[in-house]
Amino acid sequence: MESSLYQNYVKILTNELVPALGCTEPIAIAYGAAKARAVLGEFPDRVEMCCSGNIIKNVMGVTVPNSGGLRGIDVAATLGIVGGNAERELEVLENITKEDIERTKALVAEGFCQCKLQEGVENLYIVARVEKGEHFAEVTIINRHTLITRIVKDGEVLFEHQVSEESPDYADKSLLKVKDILTFAKEVDIEDVREAIGNQIALNSAISDEGMNHHYGAEVGRTLLEFYGNDVKTRARARAAAGSDARMGGCSMPVVINSGSGNQGMTVSLPVIEFAKELKVSEEKLYRALVVANLIAIHQKKYIGSLSAYCGAVSAACGAGAAITYLYGGSEEEIGLTITNTIGNVGGIVCDGAKSSCAAKIASAVDAAILAHFMARKHHSFQPGEGIVQEDVEGTIKSVGYIGRVGMKITDTEILNIMIDRVNVDEV
Repeated sequence: MESSLYQNYVKILTNELVPALGCTEPIAIAYGAAKARAVLGEFPDRVEMCCSGNIIKNVMGVTVPNSGGLRGIDVAATLGIVGGNAERELEVLENITKEDIERTKALVAEGFCQCKLQEGVENLYIVARVEKGEHFAEVTIINRHTLITRIVKDGEVLFEHQVSEESPDYADKSLLKVKDILTFAKEVDIEDVREAIGNQIALNSAISDEGMNHHYGAEVGRTLLEFYGNDVKTRARARAAAGSDARMGGCSMPVVINSGSGNQGMTVSLPVIEFAKELKVSEEKLYRALVVANLIAIHQKKYIGSLSAYCGAVSAACGAGAAITYLYGGSEEEIGLTITNTIGNVGGIVCDGAKSSCAAKIASAVDAAILAHFMARKHHSFQPGEGIVQEDVEGTIKSVGYIGRVGMKITDTEILNIMIDRVNVDEV
């Protein structure tokens, strides 16, 4: 593989596979608010959060980590201001104390934080504005959960950021292709990805254990193992679902994300880890398979966008399915068929925010990916012209990306309208 393309793929994995503490949307809220307080330099009298609909959708139903079971944008923002450490980014709430939680409860009850829906902006859009007397500080986050694009204090612009090809953190996702991903997975020096992949295995396995061993959410993972048996197909679904059970239920353990999402990070990795155990493959083989899984998922999400009405568990499970086929020694053609079969089956799952049912959607998506894998091994697949399936796997990935980014915009809006009671479904 050409050196520049190789380094670009390494940078993509390095940028994307980072630890996050709790669901990434409330954490991004807390991070933005904590950063704004740091810029202001003193504890504010009030905070205002202006957020896109997708951010609101993904914060409403999920427990804010280390909050003692609290939910909401006002909780996430206030907790970030009270006890957050902005230097920790996605682990901003790592050192929250009981005193911080109690103070947050009191401030929220007093109306310390006001939340507004900002329409006509990027799907991932957060502005945190804190005020103290006549002074204020404002932090803007756009497109990525920790990507601060603008900092203002008392009307003076202190910082503006635009990612360009000259930026040290720039990686060109447009260069991702299934064929090149498989070449990279075969040729990559494991030391170049050891930290990112190793953290993903360790952290995501740990939170899955937590979800399997304790009561969280709707207990999808535990239910699967109790009633569906204990073969590898069930374990793969249960392990991924259990991680989501814990994460959506407020577990404070960190996970390594994919495409900005902890649920996607667990979905793309835990089924692969479980199949690798079953097949007793080497550590090196597992690492290479996870390279496939992560890059295939990121490849799909680059067309869909960070937040959408299209459930990200599908693209993540699709990556896991491709990696499972890779573990079995599948060819490039069989891996492509696995991707096509997954998309052609469950491409219609909608995202209605982060909450306990995410674990069930993960289980369904992984089930579809496993089915897609076994179909591909028999060289069975959905054919071009059948629905959104195109002549080749790249075309199919682009078609579902278009649906997620463009076709589901209205769906996204109407889901939010239902969630914030803008419509009365009984009158429809």
